[in-house]
Amino acid sequence: MSGLPPTQSLPPDVVLSVRDLSIDFTMHDYILHAVRQVSFDLRRGETLCLVGESGSGKSVTARSLMGLVERPGRLVGGSILLREGDGAVDVATLDPKSRAIRAIRGKRIGLVFQEPMSSLSPVHTIGFQIGQAVRLHSGLSKDEARERTIELLRQVEISNPAAMVDRYAFEFSGGMRQRAMIAMALAGNPEILIADEPTTALDVTTQAEILDLVRRLQVEKGMSMLLITHDLGVVAETADTVAVMRYGKVVETGGVDAIFHAPQHPYTRQLLAATVKLERGARTVAPAGEPVLSVSNLSKVYSTEGSFFGRKPFSLKAVDDVSFDLHAGENLGIVGESGSGKTTIGKLLMRVIEPTAGSISYRGADGAMREVTTLDAGGLAAFRRDVRFVFQDPFGSLNPRMTVREIIADPLVVSGLGQDRKQVQARVAELMTMVGLDPKGMERYPHAFSGGQRQRIGIARALALDPRVIIADEATSALDVSIRSQVLDLLLELQQRLSLSFVFISHDISVIRYFCDRVAVMHRGKIVEIGPAAEICSAPREPYTQSLISAVPSPDPRHKRMLNRRRFVAPVPA
Repeated sequence: MSGLPPTQSLPPDVVLSVRDLSIDFTMHDYILHAVRQVSFDLRRGETLCLVGESGSGKSVTARSLMGLVERPGRLVGGSILLREGDGAVDVATLDPKSRAIRAIRGKRIGLVFQEPMSSLSPVHTIGFQIGQAVRLHSGLSKDEARERTIELLRQVEISNPAAMVDRYAFEFSGGMRQRAMIAMALAGNPEILIADEPTTALDVTTQAEILDLVRRLQVEKGMSMLLITHDLGVVAETADTVAVMRYGKVVETGGVDAIFHAPQHPYTRQLLAATVKLERGARTVAPAGEPVLSVSNLSKVYSTEGSFFGRKPFSLKAVDDVSFDLHAGENLGIVGESGSGKTTIGKLLMRVIEPTAGSISYRGADGAMREVTTLDAGGLAAFRRDVRFVFQDPFGSLNPRMTVREIIADPLVVSGLGQDRKQVQARVAELMTMVGLDPKGMERYPHAFSGGQRQRIGIARALALDPRVIIADEATSALDVSIRSQVLDLLLELQQRLSLSFVFISHDISVIRYFCDRVAVMHRGKIVEIGPAAEICSAPREPYTQSLISAVPSPDPRHKRMLNRRRFVAPVPA
């Protein structure tokens, strides 16, 4: 690989310089300009955050730095200058299949993907996958690569690495899988680490641990880092420099303090306003209506018996003696880390799964309380007309083969209320208007809508039967911050108009703070603290809640919350 002439050399502190980068995707009947004349510099030891909403071109830009833009995408202009001695090599001119670009991938630039479960092979051990990367970049023998892999797992703080090296991805938690991805990215001792939304699917404490780990490794190894994210709290906690992207262009670049405290571009100010908005509660006076749902001593135990293959009996208390009330007109938040039992409670409330013990009482429109756990098929169908579910994933929860009209009308059809086609069409149009969608789009399919619009379709479907209670499971976690704010405001508006009550399940403390009246904090299947949202989020009493709140990224680089966060150490059982 030959460097550029000295006249095109980089400034001494710059390791990567992108100039006027443009990437097009040639579709069937049009050309999508995904990245348009993007320019930025990455300096030695610096963390540069590329921030923007979905579709802004962040990930495509990051992948182009390693020649990983997949067809029908192609680089149509600009340069990617990577330091090489006193000169530089233009990565944009290298054949994506050449030996020269392969020498850069992993060896000089490491990449941590967004979703570790889909990036790791399910049929090979973690050690095999990391070991392959080690051998590719080092020429070590198989045994030497195994020892190096164990050392990498130790560096990313995976306990008992000598044993975990022979485990599979499904045996790792989400945080452990992300640590394994970081270990793989470090296999070639890269000078630059690209982290593409490395904490998006993680709860706040796991996110904080991963960000701490990456920051420590960056300092120890002297790496430069390009961090791609849509979370401005993460940006404020980690960035030195920020580049804000919108519609494929960088609209503003600057130091992290200047971006947060003196933003110049209207779009940057819009993103910051949406983030800061979620730092305060939207609810002022908690409703005092009578309970519409009462949960008492609810438990769910998953257990397996021993088998002929030597598997030992296994028992897990997913929900452990949980009790709470949901009052009429109230928003009750259920918050906790992954595996705390939040989603299991949502499924128990809907009787998607059956409880092991405890009771769930529901007050119907006639004022009578009914025991949900003993309802027959007819009673359960009536209950599910009154209590509806909004799912987490606006992409996976909508049938791609059904039109929006069919999706929203489905509850009506299933309940036997959709016999008259004109009435159904009018109801779908009414619901679409209610959630801020144009009814003219009802014959389109889900793929023609954005993530925020798809979530509005899911909300319209949930409202089709005029419910009284909605259970929302991570209903905004897949959305960008400005879209998240819009959807939360939509739900609050619908609540006032339709007299709804919400059980809002989330790992996002800022969403809970903004949307909920009361919060129940869960840890290992138990509710450890319950109370008004304002009190729980500002002055929690329990050590576990304190650790959760302190791990939430602060959207202000002058007041970094995570630097002084509290670690929770569970008491050892007697």
